[in-house]
This record gives sequence, C-alpha cells and structure tokens, in this order.
Amino acid sequence: MLKAEGVHKIYRDGKKDLHVLKGIDLEIEKAGSLAIVGPSGAGKSTLLHILGGLDRPSSGKVFVDGSDLYTLTDSKRAGLRNKRIGFVFQFYHLLPEFTALENVMMPALITRDEGRGTKDEIRKRIKDLMTELGLEDRLHHRPSALSGGEQQRVAIGRSLINSPDMLLCDEPTGNLDSEMGEEILNLLFNLNKKNHTTVVIVTHDKEIAKRADRIVEIRDGRIT
Repeated sequence: MLKAEGVHKIYRDGKKDLHVLKGIDLEIEKAGSLAIVGPSGAGKSTLLHILGGLDRPSSGKVFVDGSDLYTLTDSKRAGLRNKRIGFVFQFYHLLPEFTALENVMMPALITRDEGRGTKDEIRKRIKDLMTELGLEDRLHHRPSALSGGEQQRVAIGRSLINSPDMLLCDEPTGNLDSEMGEEILNLLFNLNKKNHTTVVIVTHDKEIAKRADRIVEIRDGRIT
C-alpha cells in the first residue's frame, strides 16, 4: 500500500549538506500498524513527512498503491493527501479562530465539490464522528477553551473526516500527560483494528512502539 524505495533527504545548511535520510527502503502493509522509533534527529519525522507527501525526497521513490507519489503534480498530490492520508501531529495545528466543529469540517469542505456530500451532510458526519470521539459537548468551543487531550481529539477528528486509508502520527502523545496519552493511543489503535485504518506512529517511546504490529528503528538516517 505504502512503499519507500531508496529514499534520501539532504538539506542545505549554509555551505554544508545535512544528509538526514540515507537510502530508506520500507514497505507498510494495508490495515497494519507500524511504529518508527529512534533518537531525536535520526530522521523519523522527515521520513513520515515524505511518506505522506508533505516533503519531497532528494532522491528515491514513494509509492501509494503502486503510483509514484512524487511524479504527481502538486495539486494531485494534495488531493490524494486530503482524501487518503490523515495526519496527527504533536502540536495539534488547530486554527484558533475556529470552533472544534469548524476545524474538523475543513478537509471535508475541500472535497465537497467532488460528490462527497452537502454542507449539512458533512455537518452530520462530523457530529457523529465527534460523538464517537467523546466531544459532542465541545463542538462549539474554540481550541483555547479545550484541554490538550480534547485538542488532540479534535485533530484526530479532522484527520478522519474524509475516511482516509491511513493515519500518519508524529509523536501524537508528546504534549499530553500519561493518562490522556493512553486514551489517545487507545483511540488510534482501536481505529486500526475496528476500521482497518493503517496507522504509522513516530515515537521515541519504545513502550508505545510495542503496541504496534511492527517496529522499525532509524539511526543516523538509516533503518537499523
């Protein structure tokens, strides 16, 4: 379903090249769960962004169901991300001026013109999803009125609203206490089992990683 072949990523730092990824080969099975672990600076987040179409590799290829992601035009790649890939980040990235309902609605509005429902149908879908996430009483609250765990649930709702095939999660519990972090992890892995959503989690915590079907470790830009 998702495959990386010979992926390198080099950043230019002044006159010096910073070689972050050094030939990554990785295949992620449909409906599976994968944890990517390693020390800070190993290239975990960079790899996740490349797998999700957010950051172009310096060389190498990324395939989604056999199609090379980086041969697509920017607009087609953005459309694929919106429909098929959900992102969950450590820092939520909610828009502060909008309510929880409005934050979750945005990806769905982008695809509304493609036959994915009227605005009222989208609202109903969001309300059903937010009820499932335990946020039915927080729909009209702005992020500043939500706890960290609630904000992360809103972010997960936003990532799920278009029913993506996969969720790519970058330290999704990094800003949460242990109890709230456990709730978020349970939610993610339940989605994997119940909805057969492919889940990829970047984490430095090996206890979190043990919950995944498979673990890969990155050190110095290589899978070890």
